[in-house]
Amino acid sequence: MSDPRLEALQHAVPALRLKTDPADLEHYGRDWTRRWAPSPLAIALPATVDEVQAVVRWANEHRVAVVPSGGRTGLSGGAVAANGELVLSLERMNQALDFNAVDRTLTVQAGMPLEAVHNAARDHGLVYPVDFAARGSCAIGGNIATNAGGIRVIRYGNTREWIAGLKVVTGAGDVLELNKALIKNSSGYDLRHLFIGSEGTLGIVVEATVRLTDPPPPTNVMLLALPSFEVLMQVFAAFRERLQLEAFEFFTDRALEHVLAHGAQKPFDEVHPYYVVTEFAIGDEAREAAAMAAFEACMEQGWVSDGVISQSDAQAAQLWRLREGITEALARYVPYKNDVSVRISAMPAFLAETQALLGEAYPQFEVVWFGHIGDGNLHINVLKPDGMENADFVTQCEQVTKLLAASLKRHHGSISAEHGIGLVKKGYLESTRSAGEIAVMRGIKQVLDPNGLMNPGKLFDT
Repeated sequence: MSDPRLEALQHAVPALRLKTDPADLEHYGRDWTRRWAPSPLAIALPATVDEVQAVVRWANEHRVAVVPSGGRTGLSGGAVAANGELVLSLERMNQALDFNAVDRTLTVQAGMPLEAVHNAARDHGLVYPVDFAARGSCAIGGNIATNAGGIRVIRYGNTREWIAGLKVVTGAGDVLELNKALIKNSSGYDLRHLFIGSEGTLGIVVEATVRLTDPPPPTNVMLLALPSFEVLMQVFAAFRERLQLEAFEFFTDRALEHVLAHGAQKPFDEVHPYYVVTEFAIGDEAREAAAMAAFEACMEQGWVSDGVISQSDAQAAQLWRLREGITEALARYVPYKNDVSVRISAMPAFLAETQALLGEAYPQFEVVWFGHIGDGNLHINVLKPDGMENADFVTQCEQVTKLLAASLKRHHGSISAEHGIGLVKKGYLESTRSAGEIAVMRGIKQVLDPNGLMNPGKLFDT
């Protein structure tokens, strides 16, 4: 607290909780990338919107950069504070504020974990349907800042589709209430959507009003073993034609091997090169028959080698663990990750091109694939060999990412599907966005964050 800027902050916001212990600086200053050494000035933990606003105004007065912080589960370096920034953690702002039964909305503070949002919705007999493996530790504000997707996008879409309104503190220190949960609102620009996916570069989401919906019908989970990569999209088409899909997730034998080593149960006696876990609506004999018909049709075509269907909620959870446990199982390797997307119609050509590219480019590395094939999103994890310097490993991987970005540009895809651009992908932004779009984005940031203090260096350099 000897820094006069922090003394001024504590004087301006007497009730603000500040942390400067080295262990706290390291904990709050990094995300799951683990690539940059954290070096924040301090950690601010406001408890109210007024405190957030006061911190941002102090930051403008003293020209201190601010890194908004939620659960820090992102994989793009978007929550990293490596250059003396103030980390503004929203973890104390973690409560549900209001439920409106008529509007079917739930208003929550931005630091509320996604799983807690799920539970609050369930308490009212409804669901907030956006979901992914980090649900217990990620925060709804971070989900909004990256327009997070997850495992049920094929059925429900991304976070963006479920945000009815936002309260934000802009980079200039103004509090804005955006859309106010209206369904129809054609009164000019919808500023809410500027903040969704903005990665904290325009300001800080402090409250969100999320839309809720009816619980889904009963579902079943099926794990499929595939003999080759080329049949993946045929299997997807066969199941989508016959069933109401909730999820359709793909992973490789290498991914399964790591999850099994991490404690999951082996699903088949034999090892297969590729796997799909799919969840679909049931509830009557016709739907159950359609599921078996889809499976049998794929078996007859030789697209599926084996399969198992869940017989209980516990078995469904076991099958899902094989997919959802991949990221955690790989964490110790500090993998280099690519999170990319293309249109579903472009997926077959892109998959073939990418498989060939990575096979040639990474012969010395283990590459683990998985992804949300039902929505065109593919995750590529390159594992660093033991003993190899991390800087050398990243340099080699980034050379391949340049080629991957060029492929994505040809296929009109995105270098970041659901984790944002952050520090990791900002050098490849032009593969996804045109020069004109980037210029407009910079202009928007200048208006909302005139001093360039909100998460600087993320998304693009200011």
